[in-house]
Amino acid sequence: MKIPIKPLCEEKRVREDGTAVLYFQWFHDGVHRIFLNTGLAIPPKFWNKKTESVMDTLPSPYGSPAQLNEEIDRQLTLAKDLIKLARNQRVQKVGAYVKRNYRPNLDLEALALADFQVKKTYIPENEGYHEGFFKELDDYVKAKSKWVKKATVTVYGNMIGHFKAFEEYRKTPITFSSFDYQFYEDFRDFLTFEYLIPRKKEATYGLRINTIGKTIKQFRIFMKDRVKRKIIADIDLSAYKIPEEETDAIYLTYEEIGRIYHLDLTEHSDLEPYRRWFVLACLTGLRFSDFSALRPEDLQQDMLYKKQEKSEHWVVIPLRHEAKEIFTEQFKSDLPHICNSDFNTHIKELAKMVGICQTIKFSYKKGNKMIQEIRPKCAWITSHTARRSFCTNEFLKGTPVYLIMKISGHKREKDFYKYIRITPEEAAQKIKTLWMERGDMEVFKNPLKTSESVAISSAAVQVPVNFSS
Repeated sequence: MKIPIKPLCEEKRVREDGTAVLYFQWFHDGVHRIFLNTGLAIPPKFWNKKTESVMDTLPSPYGSPAQLNEEIDRQLTLAKDLIKLARNQRVQKVGAYVKRNYRPNLDLEALALADFQVKKTYIPENEGYHEGFFKELDDYVKAKSKWVKKATVTVYGNMIGHFKAFEEYRKTPITFSSFDYQFYEDFRDFLTFEYLIPRKKEATYGLRINTIGKTIKQFRIFMKDRVKRKIIADIDLSAYKIPEEETDAIYLTYEEIGRIYHLDLTEHSDLEPYRRWFVLACLTGLRFSDFSALRPEDLQQDMLYKKQEKSEHWVVIPLRHEAKEIFTEQFKSDLPHICNSDFNTHIKELAKMVGICQTIKFSYKKGNKMIQEIRPKCAWITSHTARRSFCTNEFLKGTPVYLIMKISGHKREKDFYKYIRITPEEAAQKIKTLWMERGDMEVFKNPLKTSESVAISSAAVQVPVNFSS
């Protein structure tokens, strides 16, 4: 955040001893000026207007040029931090507040505590302040890691990595005073176009929109935490929007899952555990973190009782015959430990072996451009495909959404519907089936035909009346 403030020497107001006072001139609203007295004075001819500093030729009776320039820099930083404090605390008349409170020996932290009950309002904009931002980030992550999942800790680590990469890219330290709207735009653009994604075989630049959104979201949560603890002054981050886009993803039909289930793996026995886990996940809707941690005692009366790792609440899942068979067979032998990356690699291989290779084209935005990727369907499969497949297949079969959500563990329908992946043709066929079930294939019935048929039927049918009853 650049503040339009600079030191100057009032050469038009020379005192009797031949010196003029050094001031800070601040355009506090872009038009009107405020002058802050530094308490320093030198003969005007020894003031360099271009460098805004005291000349080395200043006679010794007026002080050391080096010490005077150092004091000017210290006070200039102090004045800027006072301005930032007033702005962060949303003082209505910032100019008047700064004018009233500025003095060369101001204790800014004491002022902040007295006026706003805020501690550690600022750290000077030098290495200490730079270290302060990342130190606070590290302290925050250490405290949170005792309470959140490993996946969330990974998100924290990625966020820190993104900020460090941006700091290196722009060659300017990131401090708590950096976070204006310009910083947000520059940071978002850097992550979108310039960020070099680590651990890629080929150099790949730019993150997806939702990944950037995760970083911005966690950063905002971190900043609110620091404000609540009164470690920093309140900073308005309302302009730091969290970008989001609906991601393209596939699901497998029951027919496709069946082909994987019946695949002969005699010559590929190493793929057997991955086949079992994947089909079981497709029939239960469990996440990788949950189905890879199943234990024999989770099966009770043909139902799986599982506490979900992500949401930390229990779900009860009925098992089809194939799912129960897989589950019981799986625990007859020692279960191999599997990691998500290996799992994703091998299930792609399984899908390719059974011919799930039709071409799928997906797209995503990068700035104002739409990027398209074309791959065979098997290449789009991940561990999460199983969960999406369960939700989508049950939805297409007509299972009520609220019952599917009881099994999948979704709390909101909005989140659940993000998992439904059907083509426009499948959606049309689903609606057509519902119309046929309701007898709605003909909406606008001919009223004349209806009235004529009623009249004819009324005339033709005579209802006997039994008076004796």
